Amino acid sequence: MAEITLAKAVNQAIAEEMRRDETIFLIGEDVAEAGTPFKVLSGLVEEFGPERIIDTPISEPGFVGIAVGAAMTGSRPIVDLMFGDFLFLVMDQLCNQAAKTHYMSGGKLTVPMVLRTNLGATRRSAAQHSQSLHTLVAHIPGLKVALPSSAYEAKGLMKTAIRDDNPVVIFEDKLMYNDKAEVPDTEYLIEFGRAEIVRPGRDITLIGTSSMVQVALGAAETLAREGISAEVIDPRTIVPLDEDTILDSVRRTSRAIVIDEGHRSYGVTAEIASRIGEKAFYHLDAPVQRMGAMDVPVPFSPALEDLTVPTAEQVAERARLCVRGEVFDAA
Repeated sequence: MAEITLAKAVNQAIAEEMRRDETIFLIGEDVAEAGTPFKVLSGLVEEFGPERIIDTPISEPGFVGIAVGAAMTGSRPIVDLMFGDFLFLVMDQLCNQAAKTHYMSGGKLTVPMVLRTNLGATRRSAAQHSQSLHTLVAHIPGLKVALPSSAYEAKGLMKTAIRDDNPVVIFEDKLMYNDKAEVPDTEYLIEFGRAEIVRPGRDITLIGTSSMVQVALGAAETLAREGISAEVIDPRTIVPLDEDTILDSVRRTSRAIVIDEGHRSYGVTAEIASRIGEKAFYHLDAPVQRMGAMDVPVPFSPALEDLTVPTAEQVAERARLCVRGEVFDAA
């Protein structure tokens, strides 16, 4: 095991897969010499050359369309979308073409493409570069959606995504690129649709996605000092979603909070809470709680921006109320 950053884990996963399979190439803005604005891909162009690490003009619809066509004809492209906010520019290529080609061709065609992008606020990048839009693509049948919560998940999920014959969208939290975690020196993959119980507990289940897993763990540490045992679950992928692990946990603890950095309304928290309500209702001792980003454009002001995203302290307080059976007004 070696302790490496999330950025390094992504870089390693892509490099290892490109050495293994010559049909893989990577395409996007500033991915070659610049290595992306976050320097995640630094060094890849030196090893694989500009024929496989391809810088593009500023035309997201163009290079995502190129990748979809290449995937349909035998390649395995990795598309780097500089910011998740730019998904709006490529919805036709991703959601109408990549997601539907296998179905519309009667199974004759596949689109083994990975679109890697990011999410997350509190980076002072204002409303057009700070959104968490993973729910948008999770709504589209035919796309798989992964949300790594650490360097370990980032590498294992990326390698699985590259080998999948379906289009996969991976969202990395842009504030976590320098966060470190232990990663095996040997090859490993993380199965899609298999959640991880990050911390076992008995009194309440905290289900977090992406960086909210770390927020949930911080809350669980605080709660443990007060005698409240919180179980923390990382779904890893929201499409496919591991319902069984989540439901088994909630049936044991009888309480749940779902935490996600996307907007609270019509998002991941609503979907997971709904499934718990439908399939574990009679095991609940309290209503399922949801914590997401405020339903406002992400502010540029640091003082305001920090208020929009759930914190470990807020999660811990909500859990206290839930365990005590007190009503919380989330309006």
